[in-house]
Order: sequence, then structure tokens, then C-alpha cells
Amino acid sequence: MPAAVTRDDVLRAAEVIRGRVHRTPTFTASSLGDVVLKAELFQKTGSFKVRGVLNKLFSLSPEEKARGVIGISAGNHAQALAWGAADEDIDCLVVMWEGASEAKIDATRSYGAAVDLEAVDPAGAFERLDTLIQETGRVLVHPFDDPLVIAGQGTVGLELLEDAPQIETVLVATGGGGLVSGVAAAIGDRVRVVAVEPELSPAVHEGLAAGRSVPVHPASIADGLSAPFSGEVALATLRAQGAESLLVAEEAIGDAFRWLYERAKLACEPGAATALAPLLTGQVEPRAVAVVVSGGNVSAQIASAILAGR
Repeated sequence: MPAAVTRDDVLRAAEVIRGRVHRTPTFTASSLGDVVLKAELFQKTGSFKVRGVLNKLFSLSPEEKARGVIGISAGNHAQALAWGAADEDIDCLVVMWEGASEAKIDATRSYGAAVDLEAVDPAGAFERLDTLIQETGRVLVHPFDDPLVIAGQGTVGLELLEDAPQIETVLVATGGGGLVSGVAAAIGDRVRVVAVEPELSPAVHEGLAAGRSVPVHPASIADGLSAPFSGEVALATLRAQGAESLLVAEEAIGDAFRWLYERAKLACEPGAATALAPLLTGQVEPRAVAVVVSGGNVSAQIASAILAGR
């Protein structure tokens, strides 16, 4: 069983990335009740992912940096890794898959990374990743199952609690579990942490139920949450902090997406909107609740279709 990430790990990560990422704002959402929104979609590259990437890259030796890095992602980790690697002058290759967002692929390339699109789905992409690591000798920067990456993501929680010390519950949209486990490590001893996932992409939910990471077949419109399994380090951290898990329907994700666009004026992606959905469905009472809204990388076509209710 892997060791859980701790608050001390997150505090060390905060020192590493200090001054290199945005301190994203926390807004009130009083029309929902006693609710605040942590607008992490305003982070560099549009999501929380740069926090973990920078913490991981900082740990690499000169020899490891010279070998180059490799990652795997539906898009947000890909962009963050491409940006971070370029900032450190490290060669970067990212494995994505057929059907991944063209906007996210283009953005990843624009930051200077090479993109491999040989895989047809997320599960196949992880198999492709293993092959390329063996062939190239690159250092893996995992999107959600690396202690240093998770610790970096947890800095979202530190900022949130500083800005809104009154919160009792935090809702975090979840794919493989990197962000929610980092938040749990950072503040799970102080607040209730809830992993929110699409019913059609339940990697963390199934992993917590099984007591170990198990394969799933992600099929949600929330493409940023399409992990084919949850991370073992992430699960260990969530269990250590007693974090909870909730599933939401695709219709609820669409409703949350429209609410954030129309009421909060946040141009987020479906994965970011997922975290808000339990408040709209009544699964969580709107009392001293924070919602992490992370992911602002959505194509105009997808956004317009959801806004129109299609």
C-alpha cells in the first residue's frame, strides 16, 4: 500500500511553486446559499495542473531533465506539462488519444511539446505510455498518481482555506484523484472533502469502493475527468483523510455548466462544472461549502452545444 500524501508535503510544495503560479480568486456565490467558488480556471494554462507539474519538475536531477519528460492526459495535464517543461527548457512528449479535444491538443503543441495520438482511448493511451517510456527513457510526470504532483495540487486547498476559513465542506471534481487527494492532504483534517465524479467516469468512486484502483470506461462529456483508473497514492490519501465520494449525472453537469456561465460568468469546461452539480441536485446542502472550479479549456463548439441544451 503506497504512503498517503501529508499536509507537510503540501506545505513544502507551496514553497517550491511560490511566485510561479497565480493565486486564483475565491468568489462568493450567495444565490446558491453559503457557497464560495475557488476560480482555479484562471490558473496558468487554465487549470490546477501546473501546480503539481512544477513541484515534480523541481525534483528532477540534471540527468533526468536531459532525458526529457513524458506525460499522459486528456488535455489539461498535457498543457501544464508542456508549459512547465518549456519554462525549464526540458524536452516534452505527451500521450493523448483519438477524440481528445482539438483545442487542448493544439494548445499543448503551442507550448512546444510533441503529442502522440496513436491510442484510440484512455486505456490504450496508458499502454502506449508504458511503451514510449521504455523506448525513450523519458521521465514520467504522472497526471494524478505521483506524490509530488498530488502535493502540488494540494496547494489549492491551502489557498482556499486561507481565503474562506469558514468553509466546512469542499467539493472537488475528480478524474484520477490527484486534485481531490491533494486538497484532502492539505485541509482534510479541517473540512469535509468530497470527490465529485460523473456517473459515466467513476474511477475514484469505484476505487474507494473496491479498496484499490480498478479499471473503468470513462464516457462523460466531462473529458477532463476521463481517467481509466484512479491512482493508488491518491486513494491512500483519500482514505487517510476520510474523504467522501459522490456521483452526478450528465444532465446535472450540463445544468452546472450553464449556471457557471450564466450566473457566475465563469467560462469553464464540463469537468470544472462537475464540482458544482451536487449543490444543484440537492446532494449537498449549501451551507459553508466551497466549490473548486478548475478547467477553462473548452472549445466554442462544446460550450455552445451545452449552453443550448444539446
